[in-house]
Amino acid sequence: MSISREEVLHIARLAELDVVEEALPTLVEQMSRILDYVAQLNRLPTGETARPYVAGPDAIAFGPKQLAPAFRDGFFVVPRLEAFDDGGAV
Repeated sequence: MSISREEVLHIARLAELDVVEEALPTLVEQMSRILDYVAQLNRLPTGETARPYVAGPDAIAFGPKQLAPAFRDGFFVVPRLEAFDDGGAV
C-alpha cells in the first residue's frame, strides 16, 4: 500500500507539523512501509490461539510473587531505608 505526497501533507497539516519539501519523499516512503506492515499484520489469523499482549504482571512468564519475597495488594513490599527512619540524615 502506498501513500501519496498529498496524503502525507494532509496528515502533517492535521498533526500541525511543518514539513519541508526536501523531507517529503522520505516521509512518503516511510509511511508507505508502515502501512504495508500494518496490512501484513491485519492478514494474520487471530482467534483463540493468538492472545493479544497485555503489559503488566500477568504478562510475564511467572507472577510477581516469584520475583519478590513480599508482594501485597498489587505492590512489592521492600524494606524501609535507614535514611528515612532517622529523619533523613545520611
